[in-house]
Amino acid sequence: MEFQDSLTSFIHKGSFPELYETDSDLHDWADFYSSYLQTYIEKDIRDVLNIQDESAFIKFIKATASLTGEILNLTTIAGICGKDVKTVKAWLSVLESSGLVYLLEPYHNNFNKRMVKTPKLYFLDTGLACWLLGWNTPQQLVNGAMWGNIFESFVFAEILKSYYNDGIIKPPLFHYRDSDKNEIDLMIEVGDTLYPIEVKTSSDPTRSMVSAFRCLLTNKIKKVGTGALICIARERLPLTDNVWTLPVGMI
Repeated sequence: MEFQDSLTSFIHKGSFPELYETDSDLHDWADFYSSYLQTYIEKDIRDVLNIQDESAFIKFIKATASLTGEILNLTTIAGICGKDVKTVKAWLSVLESSGLVYLLEPYHNNFNKRMVKTPKLYFLDTGLACWLLGWNTPQQLVNGAMWGNIFESFVFAEILKSYYNDGIIKPPLFHYRDSDKNEIDLMIEVGDTLYPIEVKTSSDPTRSMVSAFRCLLTNKIKKVGTGALICIARERLPLTDNVWTLPVGMI
């Protein structure tokens, strides 16, 4: 339980180094993100986007945070912030270029024509997402409706950073979803092999959590490598013949 509490606090706090220079309390945490957002709008993007309606832009950022870990839906975001889809696309491209969000493309190899072709949206700093969405304490986060999405976003961001730290700007990362409702959170392509990954907040994983991996076995184009279920388990253990349970602390 102590490990999970520590992990939740870390995810809730976020990854900005300034938050770790001192033992900041939740008041400092809220002040930091409030100041960060205002500075981001005023200094980084106001002129780039010619923002006239700051309140609409803040609604837009909150909407992207609320949809982290979900298939991108520009119409939904546009409806929340009261702007058209063209404007939302422009705003989203700036968030993407400044590293606040990442659009994870669907796997592009045409071995299944029934695959969904829309990217998945990830809000990369979980602390900023928590602040934007009003999850003001780690306890509120872990008990809230978005804990699974925030946890998945954290795991994805950590994997993404590992590629960036190695100088790989376009990592071979994809998601999978098809019209038969098979979903795989993350796939890593290495040469002719796909490595499927599922992310769950569970500390007691089951085989059913990776049942969608089977849909990859019917393709004739790529091999399927060892899969992983990244979760809050304590140990790295085999889950199936070709899938391992991987504690989040090991990524």
